[in-house]
Amino acid sequence: MEALQKMLDSIEYIERNLDNDLFIEDIAAIAYMSKFHFQRMFNMITGYTVSEYIRNRRITLATQELVNSRSKVIDVAMKYGYESPESFTKAFRKIHGISPSEAKKNSQSLKAYPKLSFQIQLKGDVEMDYKIVEKDVFTVVGKSIRTTTIDGENNRKIAAFWDESNQNGFTGELARNCGSLGLIGICMDFDKKQENLTYLIGAEKNIEQTPFEWEERQIPSATWVVFPVYGAMPDAMPKVWERIFSEWFPSTGYEHTGGPEMEIYLSDADPSSKDYYSEIWIPIKKK
Repeated sequence: MEALQKMLDSIEYIERNLDNDLFIEDIAAIAYMSKFHFQRMFNMITGYTVSEYIRNRRITLATQELVNSRSKVIDVAMKYGYESPESFTKAFRKIHGISPSEAKKNSQSLKAYPKLSFQIQLKGDVEMDYKIVEKDVFTVVGKSIRTTTIDGENNRKIAAFWDESNQNGFTGELARNCGSLGLIGICMDFDKKQENLTYLIGAEKNIEQTPFEWEERQIPSATWVVFPVYGAMPDAMPKVWERIFSEWFPSTGYEHTGGPEMEIYLSDADPSSKDYYSEIWIPIKKK
């Protein structure tokens, strides 16, 4: 559970410094992680990017101070890191739908984002099925994009990439020529310093001649932990990812190797079906 305890320590650090300058490098250092891994793990576990969480908590504390004291808007704005009363008012109105001055008169309809908290121990109420698979190096074909992980940009770009690939017929053509694993979404080529990665929509190579506009990539030999995912896309997949990082890794003697991660779409059923089946594959090694 050490990783989760460090994550809690980082959240406490954020909370203590919401009215000071906060830098992700410093927050990640509290958790003994690189910026890249900290931001990915934070987002997997909480559903927020680090920046989103900080913004939400600052506007929450600023709102409370504004409506419960005689503080001026400009003073509250400066205290919580806004460059001007105008930028604070814009952020305030986006969250609450009213201006700060209106909120001081009527605070009944304001929103609040509470401090994050989670249990360090496993609840044990729902088992996590998984299997360990040894797989030799294999070749995939497909198309890829390069995207940053900053502020969750990768999630938005990957979703748009799937939508485009489904609409232009690429995934349909890929499915007709794929191997036994079916369609695969692969995160690879992680650049921790630049905080970006490559995402490839592909399949095991099952054709002799790769189309000109497609690319070939090798997935190295690895020991994989494989988690089944049951439920409609896209909601089912993030829930399992969250449990992997918050429950499975902290409670086992394994760690991520840093290699490619794969989401496997095996079923020919409707992805929006509650019975849809898919898998998550993560390369692992003993600690």
